Amino acid sequence: MTRASDPIASHLARSRAAMERAADDAAMLACAGRIAATIIAALRGGHKLLIVGNGGSAADAQHIAAEIVGRYKQERPAYAAIALTTDTSALTAIGNDYGFDQVFARQVEGLGIPGDVLLAISTSGRSPSILNALRKARERGLGTIGFTGAKGLAMGELCDELLVAPSDDTPLIQQIHLATAHGICEVIEAALMQDEG
Repeated sequence: MTRASDPIASHLARSRAAMERAADDAAMLACAGRIAATIIAALRGGHKLLIVGNGGSAADAQHIAAEIVGRYKQERPAYAAIALTTDTSALTAIGNDYGFDQVFARQVEGLGIPGDVLLAISTSGRSPSILNALRKARERGLGTIGFTGAKGLAMGELCDELLVAPSDDTPLIQQIHLATAHGICEVIEAALMQDEG
């Protein structure tokens, strides 16, 4: 099999190109910096980060929450982050009683308070469960952050900050989201550890 006909090599080459586009995207990087600052301010104020997503983005939500609560790279105090994708009883009860499009909004209503931040991840920017969570967050006075792809710009109407991965290919968008989230976690960790003196 030649490199050109190898699907794995081809995917890795597309991934590399997508990451290079992201690394050169000044607007996306500036947005990521503002997102880090927003989350830092919330955590400094004793608030929490709530994170939602479906499918692969649900896994990313859990991954990001783990980096914030556990640690990213350095030993330090735990910070408050909750992935609203993990409670099977809540997800199935809300989905059964209110419909799947309310599975995150209902949790935001119950857990979110003014000053908290909602990070909503949707590669398409069109997922009803994600958009409803953002609407509920706005209604309750939470900060709203979105992660999406090149076709998800309409999601920005509900977000204080919208990070747009420069791709319309779902797997590549997810890779950019997680890599960028890791960078944001590094900024958060460095800033909050500096506070500890």
